[in-house]
Amino acid sequence: KMGNAESNAYHNHLSRFLPEEQTDIDGVFDTLSGSSGSAGGKNAKATKKTLTLAALQAWNAHTREALPEQMTVRLYNGMKSIDLPGKSSGQSEQIAKEQFVIFMSDLLKGNADEKITIIMRMISKTEGPLKGKQIQEFTEDLIMSVVHVLNYRKELKGWNLENTRDSASGVKALASQLLSELKLADGTKPVGPQLLETTFNPSAIADWVYRVPQVSVFLSVVIRQGLHVLHSIPDQTNDILNLVPRCKGMKGRGLVSLFDIPSIIYINSHLPVELQHKWQLLFSSRLHGESFSQLCGHIVNKGPCILILKDLDGFVFGGFASHSWEVKPQFQGDNRCFLFSVFPSLAVYTYTGYNDHFMYLNNGQQTMPNGLGMGGQHGYFGLWIDSDYGKGHSKAKPRCTTYNSPQLSAKEEFTLDAMEVWAVGDVPESTKGKKSILDVDPQAQALLEMAGKGRHSEGLREPLEEDEEDE
Repeated sequence: KMGNAESNAYHNHLSRFLPEEQTDIDGVFDTLSGSSGSAGGKNAKATKKTLTLAALQAWNAHTREALPEQMTVRLYNGMKSIDLPGKSSGQSEQIAKEQFVIFMSDLLKGNADEKITIIMRMISKTEGPLKGKQIQEFTEDLIMSVVHVLNYRKELKGWNLENTRDSASGVKALASQLLSELKLADGTKPVGPQLLETTFNPSAIADWVYRVPQVSVFLSVVIRQGLHVLHSIPDQTNDILNLVPRCKGMKGRGLVSLFDIPSIIYINSHLPVELQHKWQLLFSSRLHGESFSQLCGHIVNKGPCILILKDLDGFVFGGFASHSWEVKPQFQGDNRCFLFSVFPSLAVYTYTGYNDHFMYLNNGQQTMPNGLGMGGQHGYFGLWIDSDYGKGHSKAKPRCTTYNSPQLSAKEEFTLDAMEVWAVGDVPESTKGKKSILDVDPQAQALLEMAGKGRHSEGLREPLEEDEEDE
C-alpha cells in the first residue's frame, strides 16, 4: 500500500477537482495510458496503470497529432518531474496516476510556485539555471501549440489559418514580446541576442510566470484542448473563454487578414474585457477600395474599433479606438485607446497621461488637417492616415507623447499597402439602419461626381450586422 504521506498529497490535489472533473481526469489517464480495455480487461486492473512517453506518442499519432510532437515530449517531462514520496525522483520512465493528477492540479489549479517546478522541467530536463534561448524555445513551442490545438479542435471561432497572416512570424513575435518581461535579480531586462545567452535562475523564471499570465493561460489551453481534459467544464476564469474573439465578416470573402492568430490573441487581451468576445470586419481596403470617404463611411458611429494597416515595406501596425469615430475638428476618445505594432515586432503602447490626443478624424476642412490620427499632435501623429488616401506618417521622435510608442512604420512618411478596421464588442444599436455617409453628405457625393469617381459605394453597401455566424 502507498504511504500515508503520498496518499495525503495525492488526495489534497484530487480534492481541488469537482467530482465530474475527477471522473474526466480518470478517463483521460486511462485513454492516454492505453489501458482502457487492454491486457484482457481483468489483468489491467491487477497491474497498476502507468503512462509512458511511447504511449503518449502513440495516442497522439492515433488522434492525428492533437498536439505538436515537441509539446508531447514537454508535457511528459513535466509529469515525470513530479516527485512522489518514497520513490527516487525522475528515475522511472513510467508516470504513475498520482503524478498525472498532481501535474493537472498544479498546472490547472495551482499558484505560480506550484507551476514553476513543472514549467522548469518542461523547459529543460536537467535541473539548474536556464539560458534565455531555452526559455524562448519553450515559449515558441507553447504558442505554436496553442494555435495548433485551437485549430485542431475547431475552436478558432471563425478565424482560421487560411484567412489570417502566416502564424509562424506571429509565434516568434509573441514569444519575443513575452520574453521581454524576463528580469534578472537586479531588475534589469536583457534584450535581443544578449537575452538568449543570459542565464536565469528559478526565482527569475518564477517571477516571470507570475507576471506574465499568458504562460499559465496558454499551458491551460494546451492541456485542456490538447489532451481533451476538463475542456467541457466551464472554467472559473474568462481567460480562456475570450482568448480568441469570435470573427464576423470574413466568411466567403476570400480575404486574408493583416492579423495572425498570435497577434489577435495578444491584442484582444489588451481590450476592455467587455469588448473581447467578438470582432467584426467593418472595412478592408482590399474589399471596399482605397478611398478615404469609403473608410469614413464604414467606420463612423460603429462603436469601439481596431485599425490595422500595412505599409509598402511590410510593417504592420495600428491602434485601438475606444469610442465611435466621429468626423469633427476636435480630439476624441479616452485613455483606454492604444497604439500597437504587429510586425516586425509585437507590442502594445498605452496612455502616458501627457495629453488627451487619443483619436482624431476630420475631412473637408480648410484650416485643420484632414485625415485620421491617433496620438501626438497635428502634423506629428503617432499614427496618421491622410485624407489623400494612401499616404500616412508615424512621427514619434523619440516617442509619441500620448502613447509612448516609437515610429510604427518602416519610414516616417509611409505609403499604405492595405488597411482593415474591426468593430470590437457589439456594434451600437443606434447605427443600424443609418444612411450611408454619401446620403448624409450630398456635397461629398457631388465632389466625387465632379472628380469622375461616381458612386462606387452603391454596390458596396452591406448590412451593418451580419446575421450569419462565421463558424
